[in-house]
Amino acid sequence: MDMIEKRKLEECLGLPSGWRREEIIRKSGLSAGKTDIYYFSPCGRKFRSKPQLARFLGDSFDLSAFDFRSGRPLSVGRKSKRLKNVHYDYSRGLKHDASLVLPIRQTASIFKQPVTLKTNHAQNRTKADPKQDAKDVPKQLFWEKRLSKLTASDSVEEVLRTFDIPDNLVATGPGLTDENILQSISSTLHLSNHPITGQTTAKTLLDKNPGVYMNVDQPPVVKFTVTDGDIRRQEDIVKSLRERLQKVIEGDIDTIKAEMEAIKKELNGEG
Repeated sequence: MDMIEKRKLEECLGLPSGWRREEIIRKSGLSAGKTDIYYFSPCGRKFRSKPQLARFLGDSFDLSAFDFRSGRPLSVGRKSKRLKNVHYDYSRGLKHDASLVLPIRQTASIFKQPVTLKTNHAQNRTKADPKQDAKDVPKQLFWEKRLSKLTASDSVEEVLRTFDIPDNLVATGPGLTDENILQSISSTLHLSNHPITGQTTAKTLLDKNPGVYMNVDQPPVVKFTVTDGDIRRQEDIVKSLRERLQKVIEGDIDTIKAEMEAIKKELNGEG
């Protein structure tokens, strides 16, 4: 271990009041003659580098013009060549960024340099595409049940009535409701690029051991088929609603109120 000679702590002019600076000269060894700089906060905490100071002070103090070696603020026009044109935010690593994906290092580093991956040498053991063996994250079975107690409300906090699903959509899971089936189908339509057919395995096997026979890329319903008749009936419903909406837009206040009452009765099953 190198022998060191300590000097007394001195007030640091480049930091807030109460901060002290210590300079240690190494007496022997390969690094003899070199100095180590340390800073002490008013509470007695010791700091060995400028990034540590930046992480501790955060946005409360600007260290962009602070010289760590001398402990003094840099004069305008007298920046050292090493710091010239360098504007690095040392507190950047502390802020949470939702776009970061682990395991990206999130601590501030002063040694950021580009890295080039070479895979064309003769004794290469690294595969050309490191991501080709990436495994898909396992999907949870019956995740829709976590949404069972969530409901949608309008501007006056009145719970909106859910859609009625066709009779041929039969759930294949413990305690799944019509709302869960609708949530699963909506999610699959949004995330999947494959046709939605439901579970192709027999319902008896699915009920016996869903962890083995359940296809997580399909909604938890018995296999179904959407016919041309189903599509035409849905198109007729959409066309009818658009015509009624057009009448409401062109009509007066009384017509609008009457149409809204009729729609509400239909949604409540009174019509």
